[in-house]
Amino acid sequence: MDIISAYRQAGTFRGAAVICGTTHKTVKRVIERAEAGGGRPERRARERNYAGVAELVTARVVASQGRISAKRLLPVAAAAGFTGSARNLRRLVAAAKADYRRDHHRGRRPGVWAPGEYLVIDWADLGGGLHLFCAVLAWSRWRFVRFATDEQAPTTMALTADALAAAGGVPAKVLTDRMGCLKGGVVADVVVPTPAYVRFASHYGFAPDWCHAADPASKGIVENLVGYAQRDLAVPLLAEARLAGRVLGVAEANAAAVAWCAQVNASVHSEICAVPDDRLAEEQLLLGALPSLRLQVGPEPVTRKVDRLSCVRFASARYSVPTRLIGTSVIVRQHEGRLLILEPGSGEIVAEHALVAPGDASVDDAHYGGPRPAPGRGPRPRTVAEQLFCSLGPAAEAFLVGAAAAGNTRLHADIDTLLELHAAHGDEPLLAALHRAVAFKRWHAADVRSILAAGSTAPNPRPAGQALVLDLPTLTPRSLNDYAITAANPDPDLDDTGVDACLIDLREVTR
Repeated sequence: MDIISAYRQAGTFRGAAVICGTTHKTVKRVIERAEAGGGRPERRARERNYAGVAELVTARVVASQGRISAKRLLPVAAAAGFTGSARNLRRLVAAAKADYRRDHHRGRRPGVWAPGEYLVIDWADLGGGLHLFCAVLAWSRWRFVRFATDEQAPTTMALTADALAAAGGVPAKVLTDRMGCLKGGVVADVVVPTPAYVRFASHYGFAPDWCHAADPASKGIVENLVGYAQRDLAVPLLAEARLAGRVLGVAEANAAAVAWCAQVNASVHSEICAVPDDRLAEEQLLLGALPSLRLQVGPEPVTRKVDRLSCVRFASARYSVPTRLIGTSVIVRQHEGRLLILEPGSGEIVAEHALVAPGDASVDDAHYGGPRPAPGRGPRPRTVAEQLFCSLGPAAEAFLVGAAAAGNTRLHADIDTLLELHAAHGDEPLLAALHRAVAFKRWHAADVRSILAAGSTAPNPRPAGQALVLDLPTLTPRSLNDYAITAANPDPDLDDTGVDACLIDLREVTR
């Protein structure tokens, strides 16, 4: 009312604004509202610069099921007469996509799992030849994680069998995505499993179930486990191995996976607010019984004969076994990227090796009673002279080997000469001379003769760096005053002139 009264007095918007201490725009709004009967005046709709292409954009969004981008629609809209900016067109496309999704959204309902109903499995490729297998019981959220070197059907079925054995029972269904290793074909969007997978499912007593194509949300329970295992287990293991400069092995990774599963299954799950191990104890009452015999998955074990090298050949590579099995037959089978060698009678694992490339060999020193000894290349005397010379001991053998390596072509004649020197001087002098000849690399009989002739007068140099020990004579210490030259104690070897000169020198030094 103050603004209206001020306006009636001043007659202008700015004059009323000065009186009321506000702006002329506020005065104008108040006056227009009063003249309109107290309500807000109608606001005229402002036409957008993209109004002419709105129907075109909506049609393209519907035709692309809400996937087309504004970048691709800009040339089409410009050809239809759109002159606005790309930003305005992005706003139009975003609004059209929101309207489309509001009417065409894919409604979902939360998963409700029954005890003993589902085991959900999935794979993840970690790179570097390492793959991650994940399985989870849907109701109890009990988790099973292992590493493998491939995602083939034998590996998938073997790890599924391990998961069922660890869970202590068989659920009604095993849900997977459309894994190529388990899928034999698709007819009318119905997955046809491979005969091997049908045989595996029949043996364990569960029904195979499959997700729809491109529908990861239907098995989100295991997708979450895959991401969690990658972040919390696989990434730290790979980082440690990379810092240590080594390759992460499957056996080492699976040992860490077992410990990780024990830890997470004993902790409270954030979704169910319960411990999975406790829920598994309840769910096991509704799980089917495990078969009494485990189905053989993958290639059957093969039989190999142990050769004279105490090795067996598998895939063009050699693998060692204990030497007691030379000449016998053993059973060879693959398991988790390793080669197991079993004794046929007892089924005992006598050797276990990591798989190696064709042409390589995997040798365990324990199978041979210790590490391989260094190859011996010592002399093997044949003639009588050689036998007599080598019987002198290691010094003679060292001289013989050194002389041969130095290229002494008269070694046969030198051996005869050395035997004559042995007859003349005896064992100890000749062996000492041979030791000295080897130490100083003198490889001829004449050198040994010279050493014998020198006898004890020959010098014995020592390598640099050793302490030199000398017996020096002992002297009685004297004071420096005894060496001072004064008038009272003149040097008898000097005359008076020399004494005076010395005294003058001492005075100069004193100054």
